[in-house]
Amino acid sequence: MRHVLALDQGTTSSRAIIFDETGKAMASAQKEFQQHYPEPGWVEHDPDEIWRSQRDVAREALRLSGLKAEDLVACGITNQRETVLLWDRQTGQPLHRAIVWQDRRTAPMCAELKALGAESLVRERTGLVIDPYFSATKLAWLLDHIPGARGRAERGELAFGTVDTWLVWNLSYSRTHVTDPSNASRTLLFNIHSGDWDPELLQLFDIPRAILPEVFPSSHAFGMIAPTVLGAAVPITGIAGDQQAALFGQGCHRPGMAKNTYGTGCFMLMHTGGKVVPSTHGLLSTAAAQVGRALDSRDLEKAYALEGSVFIAGAVVQWLRDEMQFFKSAAEIEALAGESLDNGGVYLVPAFAGLGAPHWDPNARGAIVGLTRGSSRSHLARAALESIAYQSADVLEAMQKDAGEKLTELRVDGGAAANNLLMKFQADILGVPVVRPKVLETTALGAAYLAGLAVDVWKSKEEIAAHWQMDRRFEPTMSRDEAQSLLARWRDAVARATNWDRPA
Repeated sequence: MRHVLALDQGTTSSRAIIFDETGKAMASAQKEFQQHYPEPGWVEHDPDEIWRSQRDVAREALRLSGLKAEDLVACGITNQRETVLLWDRQTGQPLHRAIVWQDRRTAPMCAELKALGAESLVRERTGLVIDPYFSATKLAWLLDHIPGARGRAERGELAFGTVDTWLVWNLSYSRTHVTDPSNASRTLLFNIHSGDWDPELLQLFDIPRAILPEVFPSSHAFGMIAPTVLGAAVPITGIAGDQQAALFGQGCHRPGMAKNTYGTGCFMLMHTGGKVVPSTHGLLSTAAAQVGRALDSRDLEKAYALEGSVFIAGAVVQWLRDEMQFFKSAAEIEALAGESLDNGGVYLVPAFAGLGAPHWDPNARGAIVGLTRGSSRSHLARAALESIAYQSADVLEAMQKDAGEKLTELRVDGGAAANNLLMKFQADILGVPVVRPKVLETTALGAAYLAGLAVDVWKSKEEIAAHWQMDRRFEPTMSRDEAQSLLARWRDAVARATNWDRPA
């Protein structure tokens, strides 16, 4: 039996899972790490803590599995996307904390770029919108605010990377500076049509090419984990951003297939095949995980997806747990929400970091509306869960308009997909079945599949898709009139949260 290690570096924790060749998880380990909020709207991570936590859980998963590093045939990496790191090429020392995808400090810079009319160029080349969510303005901020950084970057003394790049750099002991199309396509610097960094975009954002990593297919020989990390050298043969990895792990390899991941944020992706489908309804066109035709080849089987990004999903449950202290464990929210038959007219808009698709409003802020003297903790808990489903419904409506076809089912994954109340409400609001797989950690599984595909653990995407197994199917039972009435009230609430933190 061959085994593949998957490293899943998320926004709030690092995880490692070892899968066997049937796609079964043999052992896993997870470790949360600290979130830093130096100013309102700013979110940062310690790069060294990201690296150490990921290394430590890899070692722990290996210990729990009873395997040795020599038993691993490959390693796949999946990661929080858009988060920006900048470090010294010689010492490997970070120059600043990582600026996280949720961070909104560059909203004024984005507004200036839009005012200059740059949106159409960015949209055409990258499939994205100009928003603080993406990497380019964060990187420009670092180069402008760290003394001497811009000059050092232009001389090639510094290295930029998203989290995947940072991990490979450390795993390989500074030998490898790489990424894949799924991560590169989230930076605002990558031309998704040509499959390379775009000179005009680099000029627009004032980013020196010398600091950028090389881009290889998502299933590819990227480098080796140094023997001292786990006890033996292990090939790194798979990299994909977390949402594209989940799409791959869900077996959504054909046009029209879609999945929704319920993590810190909520991310719905629909595979669009080998062509970029432009969005006119506030979604993103992005590179899906792209498989090389040969292990050492950059020749891609190009694959793309439409994506709707919701910034705050599971994070609203964490907010109720940590800041509001409604419960001690996030899993307790289902029971608390279930104490009420409905939301009691309460709507919670969790725009803590602005609103993502399809609104793209960096100035939106969280709001709770509809409170009465009879509103309870249970109503607020239910409103929090429902907000995740409502935001996903807004995204799906836009996605169906862009794709020109109706979805027949939605595959789901991520931690909050274990919440039966949320999944049933999601099916009711969408009006389509919601299907939960037996393996909820499809992000890590997707990374493992990409890595294993490169070394022939699995021979084809068809073989991988055949491993997918259903755990439960949630059928919609709510009338469409009731669902539309609830959605209309939700959209009223959203309107009250938009453009709240507008500049004076």
